[in-house]
Amino acid sequence: MQNSTIQAAPLLEAVELTKVYEDGVKALNNLNLVVREGEIYAMLGGNGAGKTTTINAFLDFIQPTSGKALINGIDANALPLEAKKHVAFVSENVQLYPNFTAMQNLDFFVRLGGKSHYERLDYERALHRVGLQSEAFDRKLKDFSKGMRQKCGIAIAILKDAPAILLDEPTSGLDPKAGKEFTRLVAELRDEGKAILMSTHDIFRAKEIADYVGILNNGELVAEKTKAELEGVNLEELYVEYMAGYMDEAPVSGSLSNNLS
Repeated sequence: MQNSTIQAAPLLEAVELTKVYEDGVKALNNLNLVVREGEIYAMLGGNGAGKTTTINAFLDFIQPTSGKALINGIDANALPLEAKKHVAFVSENVQLYPNFTAMQNLDFFVRLGGKSHYERLDYERALHRVGLQSEAFDRKLKDFSKGMRQKCGIAIAILKDAPAILLDEPTSGLDPKAGKEFTRLVAELRDEGKAILMSTHDIFRAKEIADYVGILNNGELVAEKTKAELEGVNLEELYVEYMAGYMDEAPVSGSLSNNLS
């Protein structure tokens, strides 16, 4: 997190971001959030809370009804190709080519992202950094576990060297060892100055690693707290209260944020 009194410009910013689908479902309602250089922002919320919709808006996978998703100050929906130069993305289910080896996947996707100066040694270093064993480098991904594919996806994000990173449920399905390795790696990327926005159901990891935690409910940001504000707070208890429907019985602008204070 930035310690300077002068804050850096946002690398990821949602400004009154709203998405209403044709059937009237409001997936996002005037969402405002900011992620700056050297910050991790974790979005918590149940299925349908708006976490993945938010990430999809930044990636121009969906067009917002109103508001903006900005990447390094660029409107991601008005200028998607320009905006995507400044962001890397790792999804819950990394979509790579199963009949390519790990090395071939890295080479293909990194070149697709406009980076043509890397050599095999650079790919090896990236794969070592994410914890993939050397004997897997030249194996086809069809034989990889989910955790191994996830490591390849993160290696590609590292090699893209974008200032911002989007992570959609990145630890889903990972075993404890792989989850711990992921936490270490994301913390390293934050310390290198990356702005990281992640959606997650993992309350414990969010509290451990995030500089900001936002709780989404029915498309609205109902609470946002810094790491310091969450010290000594039972985030699991508050989240369970939220999941049990507390916000369905109280005004969105009211009592949950007061209970979190």
